[in-house]
Order: sequence, then structure tokens, then C-alpha cells
Amino acid sequence: MGIFSDVLFTADFDRTLTAPDSSVPQRNIEAIRYFMENGGTFTVNTGRSVPMTRFFRDIVPVNAPLLLYNGSAAYDPRTGALSQLHTINLDMWDTVRTCMALFPDLTVEVQGIEAHYRFTENPAWDAFSRRNQCEARFAKPGDDLGPFLKFTVYGAFHDDTVASLFSGTPEEMERMDGVFAALTEKFGKTCELFRAAPRIIDIHAKGVSKAKSARELQRQLGKKILVCAGDAENDILMMQDADYAFCPADSYLTSRFPAVCPCGEGAVADVIYEKIPEILKKA
Repeated sequence: MGIFSDVLFTADFDRTLTAPDSSVPQRNIEAIRYFMENGGTFTVNTGRSVPMTRFFRDIVPVNAPLLLYNGSAAYDPRTGALSQLHTINLDMWDTVRTCMALFPDLTVEVQGIEAHYRFTENPAWDAFSRRNQCEARFAKPGDDLGPFLKFTVYGAFHDDTVASLFSGTPEEMERMDGVFAALTEKFGKTCELFRAAPRIIDIHAKGVSKAKSARELQRQLGKKILVCAGDAENDILMMQDADYAFCPADSYLTSRFPAVCPCGEGAVADVIYEKIPEILKKA
């Protein structure tokens, strides 16, 4: 038993655990180790997939399954075991063809367990995948891509970083607003849609959320207090449902949730060193 033994802390990855350049501040790493050494349970709660977590698994310490695909699956990096699987109740290939016909100027991908899959030649997507150390493959109708957990529609890639998809011209933003509306009209009755970034739209099984996956993990582990941190639209339900929630000072959620320091300065560390001790004093 330690001072944090009653607490499960789940944090979003991009621009919450990481700095805007996708690096993980050393201060966060040190704080997570301190939290875990003193009985706390920490994991990442992200829209990223199993392949998109490979590059940080040896960097970010966790002692619980990663909550991935915006709540569509939990993944234990120690054993490779998957749980909490929620598959999309649509035909994968019909869905891909529909999206590509609706948005021929955008990038459509399916995020699988082993890799991310594209369906046309796309050098920019290939470079983006390499930058994120994500296994990327070309797929064609009939290929077995594994469980249908998530598909994504991207705006134009200005470079190979995630950060570039958090901004865009007014015309690009208006375009993605229209795309989100069209996807909602087409798939909203059977799927959940999240704006993971201004120019990234994620689609999942109906009822999926980071909130539900965090609460399910809390139940499994028997933790009394759920603390969450996030910065974006796909984090809002998780943060609303948490016992306590915080956002980085450079997040647009600061009007809705208590803020800590900017993500690049170690927002997760601020939650651990400052906020959770305050919570425990009140408990």
C-alpha cells in the first residue's frame, strides 16, 4: 500500500502527456514513476491504436492496460492481451468504399491490431506512419484486417507530424466541419464519431468512449478514485465522468475543467505532484 493506492489516473497521450512536438517531457516520466512507486495506477487513455503506441511503450511507464482506440479496446503491453473489444457493426469494405467515394481528396484508413491500412497510393500517409513508427500496409478488398475497431478520415498532410493536423487554414477547417457533418449523417446511428484533432475524425462502435473504458478498468482494479487528464474533444466525456479531471493550460478545454501547466512543461506531472495530493487530503 502507498499514498496513491486508491487512485487510477488515466491520461490522454497527444498534447496532454506529450508536448506539442510529440515528445514526452522527462518531468512527466519521473512523476509517473513516483506515482506508481507509491501505489498509484497509471495508464494512457488515447485514440491511438496498438501499432501507434509501439514507439512510446518503452518510454512511458504504465502499470495497467493501455486504453486505446478511444475506448474500443484495452491492451496489456506486458502480455499482448486484448480486452474490452468493441467492433463496428458495419461491413468494413463497404464502409471504406463509401468514405473514399464521399471524400476523394482526403485520406481514409482502417486502424487494425497489427497495422494501419491504406487503400490507394499515398506517400504523405506513408511518411506520417513512418514518423510515428507505425506499421503501415496497403490493403485491398478481401484482405483480413482483423477486428473492425476504428477507421479514420484525415485532412491533407502538411508534414509527417501529428502536430500539423491540429491546425489548418480557415478553408481546411470549414472543409473538415463539413466532413464531420456528412460522416455523422451517414454513420451516426451506428457509430461514435470523435474529432481527435481539428483535421482528424475517428469513427468507432456505437457507445464507445474513453469514459466507459476508464470506468471499466477502475471497476476491474477496485480503485476508489478515478482521475483523468485530457485536452481535446474526444476527452470531454472521459473528463466529465471522472471523479476529478484536469487539462493542460494550453488546451481549449480550460473554460470547462481545472487547468495545470502547459503540456510541454509537464501537465501530467502537475496533476501527480499537486492535484492528486490535494484530492487525497479531502478524501
